[in-house]
Amino acid sequence: MWILALLLVLTPLSRADGTTTMQFVGVNGANNGVYYVSPYSGTMNYGTSNAQTVGLFCDDINNDVNFGQIWTANVTNMASGNFSNTRYGNGSVNPNLGTASPLKLYEEGAWLVSQFGSHTSDYVSLQYALWDLMSPGAEPTNYADSDGVKVSQWLSWAAADYGQINPSNFEIVTNVGPLCYRGQVQEFIVQTPEPATIVLLLIGIGAMFLLALKRQRQPVDA
Repeated sequence: MWILALLLVLTPLSRADGTTTMQFVGVNGANNGVYYVSPYSGTMNYGTSNAQTVGLFCDDINNDVNFGQIWTANVTNMASGNFSNTRYGNGSVNPNLGTASPLKLYEEGAWLVSQFGSHTSDYVSLQYALWDLMSPGAEPTNYADSDGVKVSQWLSWAAADYGQINPSNFEIVTNVGPLCYRGQVQEFIVQTPEPATIVLLLIGIGAMFLLALKRQRQPVDA
């Protein structure tokens, strides 16, 4: 049971840098009237015994993906320092990169991704911020969801707080090259579980296992 649990929680971490087969599965339903917005769901390692359901966060308004679409993608861990296989960290592909640091750019994106879980009413404004970060001017920065937080404020917070992000906990999923700015499959950011979360999960599974074992050993009254 412990071995199965360990394999279960480590599967999302098993793909650092390399290639994988991706499938786009579905959306959460939130939209701006034109586009569905993150988080989406997908399958990494599609068609293999290591297939894993993952949350997908789109940083790429310049391209498209379709329901059920399957494609081959490069997976780049943000801590790798090599962004040549990414759409927005590669200066020969991204006309907006200039002298900006690819790591800082993606760390700011990762910070925005980390906010989706605790701001479920801000999916559209967070998505706009993620798109605007990679493609400045893509969406109106004065847009705000029901709580009044504007896209510009999310971008400002991302620029100030990106240092809180552990880049090793995030991966960038980009279609295999040669890369183009437009006309390909969208790029996504995937958040992997932190080691502390894995440890807590394993402790919880172990506690449940011991409790079940204890119950099995209790005598049954006649």
